[in-house]
Amino acid sequence: MLAGGRSTRMGAAKAGLEWHGSTLLYRAAAVMARSVEGPVVVVAAPGQELPELPAGIAVVEDPVEGLGPMQGLAVGLAAVGDRAGAAFVCSTDLPFLHPAFVRRVLRGLTEGVDVVLPVARGFRQPLAAAYRTGLAGLVADLLRQGNDRPGMIFKHCAVTQLDDAGLLADVAVARFDPGLESVVNVNTPEDYRAARDREPPEVAVERFGALAKGGGHRPRAVRAATVGHAAAAVGLAFDRHVVAAVNGDQVTRDGRLPLVAGDTVAFLSADAGG
Repeated sequence: MLAGGRSTRMGAAKAGLEWHGSTLLYRAAAVMARSVEGPVVVVAAPGQELPELPAGIAVVEDPVEGLGPMQGLAVGLAAVGDRAGAAFVCSTDLPFLHPAFVRRVLRGLTEGVDVVLPVARGFRQPLAAAYRTGLAGLVADLLRQGNDRPGMIFKHCAVTQLDDAGLLADVAVARFDPGLESVVNVNTPEDYRAARDREPPEVAVERFGALAKGGGHRPRAVRAATVGHAAAAVGLAFDRHVVAAVNGDQVTRDGRLPLVAGDTVAFLSADAGG
């Protein structure tokens, strides 16, 4: 995840922009952690102070300033190359990134393919794409030759492009991200305000054990950007006495954990062990 952009048009570092009680960077990193099985690495600019990150997120510092996303890409791919053969690479300013989109793009890295490049909503999306981590050396060589545009990579490796139809052929993407808003970024204050003011995703909330009213539980649809907001929507205080299970497989006490369309959040009494 590339966090070292200059954010010239925004006028402030995008990574630290408030997003429903946390920051854009916190949300992006947490969504990535929900989307992939391997490590999540944030690439920071030299000396950049980052806002708080979710537990388990690693940070590597770009040793060279001012070379743009190609330099960050080289550093990030090299940082995970010994632990993963492929990586989903994105910027921090994708507030509607959905795990279904990430997984669909990564599945395109079949044998013989080096890059899966979405061409979504009319544009190539090199910062919402999948790359073989072995490309780190190629990217570094291109930079040494003065080629600092991501498009140069695609001239030297095997690229599969995914257009809107190819992305939406995936059932989960079509259901939860039909507008392919995973690739919508925020570049200006106006973009950010419009994105921040949008209605949160619809999720299902369940309550179990002592938290269930009437001795039972029934899913309830609410609009909530985070686990904490989902708890508040059903009248729960998300404190040390409560834990949440997201989609049945991620147990958390982090009220800032971002939610996406289609999530189910089950709240359980921590004191009773569920």
